[in-house]
Amino acid sequence: MTKLLFSVALLMLVLVVPAQAHHAFAAEFDSTQPIKLQGVVTKIDWMNPHTWVYVDAKDEKGNIQHWQFETGAPNELVRRGWKRNDLKVGDTVTIDGFKAKKLVSNTGVLTGNARSITLPSGLKVFSGSANDAGPAVQP
Repeated sequence: MTKLLFSVALLMLVLVVPAQAHHAFAAEFDSTQPIKLQGVVTKIDWMNPHTWVYVDAKDEKGNIQHWQFETGAPNELVRRGWKRNDLKVGDTVTIDGFKAKKLVSNTGVLTGNARSITLPSGLKVFSGSANDAGPAVQP
């Protein structure tokens, strides 16, 4: 009986630790700071735990700003209908999302969470995590 209880406790610990290590939307992003921008894709990191899309976009003065946007994991994107080649370097996209609480990364890149991305074809795809507790995207 003691071995069984120990095994169950150990299993629960092993399952809980990774869940706590993953961040929630509110830990990194500011739901009161929505952003919508159009820019050119410069890089795509299609990897776990999140896919990152890098975009160069002009600010209101016409200066180029370098942005990085976190999306869902690759398998989440595939379940939502994305294909790995739907988004390519050089594509012009529109991104709706939220700014990071720490807007400028250590490398000087602006950071956000992309909730939806409008692809060059005009197709608007959801890119956030369904369970991230972030604000819902308005139609």
